[in-house]
Amino acid sequence: MNFVEDVLEMQPAARPALVAVHEDGTRKVWGFGELIARSAGLAGALVARGVRPGDVVMTLIGSRSEWVLSMLACFRIGAVALPCSTQLRRGDLSHRISTANPKLAIGEERYLDELPDGVDYLTLADVDRILDEDRPQAAAAEPTPLHPDDPAIIVFTSGTTGSSRAAVHPQRYLAGQRTQAEHWFGARPGELAWCTAATGWSKSARNSFIAPWLCGAVAYLHEGRFVPDERLAICESEGIATLCMAPTEYRILAKRTELRAVPSLRRLVSAGEPLNPEVMRAFRESLNLDIHDGYGQTETGALTGMLAGEPVRDGSMGRALPGIDLRIDEGELILRHESCPTFFSHYIGGEPYAEDWWRTGDLVSADPDGYLWFQGRADDVIISSGYRIGPFEVESALLTHPLVAEAAAVAAPDAERGSVVRAVVVLRDAQGTEGLARELQDHVKAETAPYKYPRIVEFAESLPKTASGKIKRAELRSNGS
Repeated sequence: MNFVEDVLEMQPAARPALVAVHEDGTRKVWGFGELIARSAGLAGALVARGVRPGDVVMTLIGSRSEWVLSMLACFRIGAVALPCSTQLRRGDLSHRISTANPKLAIGEERYLDELPDGVDYLTLADVDRILDEDRPQAAAAEPTPLHPDDPAIIVFTSGTTGSSRAAVHPQRYLAGQRTQAEHWFGARPGELAWCTAATGWSKSARNSFIAPWLCGAVAYLHEGRFVPDERLAICESEGIATLCMAPTEYRILAKRTELRAVPSLRRLVSAGEPLNPEVMRAFRESLNLDIHDGYGQTETGALTGMLAGEPVRDGSMGRALPGIDLRIDEGELILRHESCPTFFSHYIGGEPYAEDWWRTGDLVSADPDGYLWFQGRADDVIISSGYRIGPFEVESALLTHPLVAEAAAVAAPDAERGSVVRAVVVLRDAQGTEGLARELQDHVKAETAPYKYPRIVEFAESLPKTASGKIKRAELRSNGS
């Protein structure tokens, strides 16, 4: 198998594959034929630099066409792609380099300064020279026949509970995205699909271009920072039909912008952490569109989602994707990993995963129709006076208050109750006062079971988050102890 042969080369050469808008406003439409030819040339240059099947190639590139070309070059020759977020700094990169031992890095000049000494690299200027047909070049590389269990991509976990670990996904992970692409992501042939996830995270690796192509859609990349007031305008001007955003982005748009209908938009999807029901209602009321939430992990890929063609239930992470065997064991979601075509093979430095069932560490509940509802991480659950309280329930209640922009709930030690709920709140255009803290406590009591209300309310300018936008609850717990 080889992803380039099996997917790209099955498409008409002139069919649009990718629309890339760079930070300087440059916009280019790439056909499948041009992507194949240019990535083959880049693959030849990698081979000339000594890269062989199984060698790791790190990327430090934002949402640009060169990132896609670099990934395809790796897939073509059996190199193992290690996409890294451009927000990583020297310490983060040193950890990744010491763990994965990349043969080569390809990156933007402004980010390569963060690399520790001794790492060979190509800059984007080097890539431009490699792609310049007027210059002498190394021979284009032929696709390498690969086994489904050969390594394809390394994705580091987000590090919400400790140091990031390097999950190795095999070649079958790439083609295995078809299940989630067709049943959850839901782009249609010829449509423009935009996954806004930053390069370096598992969602971008599978949904920025792989999922759209497996659906017959055109992938869209837009370089630059997230500007809330511009997001829907870009969708309208470009004709985006499928939009995949992080829950944080949906929340910010709902809280800080004026939502409005966009004629081209047909499907909204979200994943990464639970999406609050009130945000889903805001988009439905303003755009007449449901947000289709989904769930997965770095190690597993997508596992559940609001499936295409099925009704949405606000606050639910959807149902198991077709063929995925999920169970609930003492409240924890577990996966029979052989049923999952995108399951990782091992962590670098560890043995292949050998158990029959993968324990996600996430607590869920299920309704009679099989829809799953996230309750919290097993290590995030707050046990107060014998009650088990999921932080997401408290946070969702707080976010229905008009003055709350963001909120996180964690446990705080208490001599009488064992633990109590401590809420850290980021306000929207308001000052934190004792009176407002009491108002928020009463608000939570009115929105959910009173025993869940935060007995401690603190105000902050921002919440500590990973580069992928997940709240660092362990840091909040340690700061409050």
